[in-house]
Formats: sequence, structure tokens, C-alpha cells
Amino acid sequence: MPEIVELLASPSHRYVGRPADGPLPAPVGELVEEIRIRAGLGIVGDRYFGKPAHREASVTVITRESLPAGAGLAAVRRNILVAGIAVDDLVGAVLILDSGDGPVRLRVRRAAHPCAWMDVTVGPGAWKALRGKGGVRCEPLDDGVLRLGPVTATVTAAA
Repeated sequence: MPEIVELLASPSHRYVGRPADGPLPAPVGELVEEIRIRAGLGIVGDRYFGKPAHREASVTVITRESLPAGAGLAAVRRNILVAGIAVDDLVGAVLILDSGDGPVRLRVRRAAHPCAWMDVTVGPGAWKALRGKGGVRCEPLDDGVLRLGPVTATVTAAA
């Protein structure tokens, strides 16, 4: 059964400057047990919430199967880490996730391409290894809550 493995809602952008300088320290509490999503705005409390330039890409999803063992959301800076859902194949579709509080529809707009920071935060070679499987950027279509644990995942064609 698919599951939500990790959730990240970070109020700050940690990757500034050059990767060789390393990321800024992680804010306390960015890995959470639940996230509240607002249609057209993103994840409440996240650095991209309500930002006009990010409205169609304010929620990012990656599958655990794409990551090296031990790597998590703090390293790749995606919002939702799932297991058992091939998210990289969903560009153009609508991913519907329900972790028990009702469905949340996410329009999968485009791939979330990895960057050179991945070699620093995940490990050498990660940037190249994650090409084509760095997750997806989504536009939230519903208000709702997603929680860690089992999740019902449905995919529909974009309307």
C-alpha cells in the first residue's frame, strides 16, 4: 500500500550561494507529521506558500524509490516523500492523495529537476543519479490535510 513517509514545510530557503559553501542550518520543526494545504496557495507555513511565481508548483512530491538509502526530504527539499507511487510519470495528470482526512488533488505541472546541491546534501553523484526522477512540482487544487502513514493514491487525467 502506498504511504506518505515524510512531510516537510520549511519557512526558509536554505540553499543560497554556491553548493560548495553548504546549506544554511535547517529550521527547527520543518519535518512535520501533517501539512495543511490551501488550493492555489500551497502548504501553510512553507517558504513558497502564496508566492505568485510558485502557485503552479508550490507542492513538491518525490518517491522514496528514487532516493539513495538514508536520504530524506531535508536533503532533497521536496515537501512530500511517498513510497509506492511512481510520481515522475505523472506530469500532466492529477494526483489525488487521501491520508484519512479527505482527498487532496494535486495537478502535476512539471518535473522537479535536481540541482548541483544534491551532490552536497545527498552525496556525491546524486545530482546525476536523480535526473529524470527528482520528483514533481504540483499545483494544489483543494484545501486539505495530509498526514504521515498509509495513503490512498489515485491518478486522473487533468481536466
